[in-house]
Amino acid sequence: MSRPQAFVNARLVDPASGWDGPGAVLVRDGVIVEAAQGAGLGALSDDVEVVDAAGAMLLPGLVDLRVKTGEPGAETKETLKSAALAAAAGGVTSIVVQPDTSPVVDEPSVADFILRRARDIHLVHVYPAGAATKGCKGERMAEIGLMAEAGCVYVTDADRPIVDSKVLRRVLAYAAGFGMQVAHRPADPWLTAGAAASEGEFAGRLGLPSAPAAAEKIMLERDLALVELTGARLIVDQVTTALALESLQRGLSRGLPVTATASINHLSFNEIDIGDYRTFCKLDPPLRHEDDRQALIEALATGLVKIVVSAHAPAPAEDKRLPYDEAAPGAVGLQTLLPALLAFHHEGRIPLIDLIRTVTCAPADLLGLPAGRLARGAPADLVLCDLDAPQVIDADKLVSKSKNSPFDGRRLQGRILRTVVDGRTVFSADA
Repeated sequence: MSRPQAFVNARLVDPASGWDGPGAVLVRDGVIVEAAQGAGLGALSDDVEVVDAAGAMLLPGLVDLRVKTGEPGAETKETLKSAALAAAAGGVTSIVVQPDTSPVVDEPSVADFILRRARDIHLVHVYPAGAATKGCKGERMAEIGLMAEAGCVYVTDADRPIVDSKVLRRVLAYAAGFGMQVAHRPADPWLTAGAAASEGEFAGRLGLPSAPAAAEKIMLERDLALVELTGARLIVDQVTTALALESLQRGLSRGLPVTATASINHLSFNEIDIGDYRTFCKLDPPLRHEDDRQALIEALATGLVKIVVSAHAPAPAEDKRLPYDEAAPGAVGLQTLLPALLAFHHEGRIPLIDLIRTVTCAPADLLGLPAGRLARGAPADLVLCDLDAPQVIDADKLVSKSKNSPFDGRRLQGRILRTVVDGRTVFSADA
């Protein structure tokens, strides 16, 4: 095991306990053995490596519920190792990889491959999400029970909505029997077919094929009705519009077991950021109106949206440097997730501890993972961050194999100093 470590003189931010203040953490044999809130650790043995945080923020390692890689099948976009390296550089210690690879993660052998590769890489925790339907085609239900046994943490067809309501009903009901959650993208496929932007004056001026915000609301209303019918637990995959937030609020008021996620991209950008056909800002779902972005930030502040994801979706230059409506959607986001999220703290929009909750204990608790907290006996997954350090994002310097970041050139505050997984330092800014 690695040498014991004591992180002292830190600002502990632990949403699970509600603590935001001075403190220290002692790590031994890969677990936290003491988390002193408002105090020091006392006398330490000679074998302990003392890390003086000098007032920097110490928080639990981030848990990212939506990460795409190219492996298996499209390693030129991103490998599991390059994604793990990017996660470590961004303070993300646990990632859930999406199933729409080649082959699709729709049977236990593919999930087992991902878990074995993650063990061999030995950087961050990697959890596979299983496909809800065979081949993510929305036609036949996948082997959900077997994938649950193999270690898949939820099922989803990733970017593809399940159009057939009978199929989705079966998926929800069957997954509920195994205690599995279903993540589903709310998007009416007929209204969104071929769309490259959000419908409105701006898309009209650019001449881009677009989809109305109502497409998200229509599908979400259908999904909520099926949740009410089956009693299954649903993860709303990246809500982006004010209309859908209204539907979500009504569903939660009826006590439906639904949890909504939002991507850091839709919290940080609006449709105007497309500018003169900037393909790094072409996303799926597309960037929305500023009113939708503000509604999403408000939903995050009130707890209506509980989890923020990076929506990490690598695409190489040859897939992005095309005419806008032909370019691949998606953006890398593992390294920019935390500093971009901290912007809402620096702007005074959302308290720091509430922001950190959305990427630590909230996603961990949703999936029943042991991560996301600074407590005795918890895994020693930690991030040391200089909360105020300024940086200008340079996409070319990102660790990901693909460099398609909409944050390229943006000024942010917050710099990862060290990332620790199971007591092992997997990233250091000084290295």
